[in-house]
Amino acid sequence: EVQLVESGGGLVQPGGSLRLSCAASGFTFSAYAMSWVRQAPGKGLEWVSGINNGGSTYYANSVKGRFTISRDNAKNTLYLQLNSLKTEDTAMYYCAKGPSGVVFITPDVYNQWGQGTQVTVSS
Repeated sequence: EVQLVESGGGLVQPGGSLRLSCAASGFTFSAYAMSWVRQAPGKGLEWVSGINNGGSTYYANSVKGRFTISRDNAKNTLYLQLNSLKTEDTAMYYCAKGPSGVVFITPDVYNQWGQGTQVTVSS
């Protein structure tokens, strides 16, 4: 059974940083692309960042230069470093397993998700 467990969210001031983690189990983690997807209050799902099974990384324009995705295949863990946070980054952040080793930027492609971790950026 695929399990994805996110952690690391919290309340942070604008300009601050957080590091999200996603512990994965139940599948061969290194073989699959992984993504972070977020949902702000009252809004739809937004793909944020992805990393393929070869380690290549991809970002939405809204977070490029501020967020960094990485993976540790030995620990079956996905990370997202969030820097220079803005109020508009406030959302529930979900870790999502891709259907293959390729990153897809459409949230509908992903059918295996964690429970999410809340990030709130406020002064």
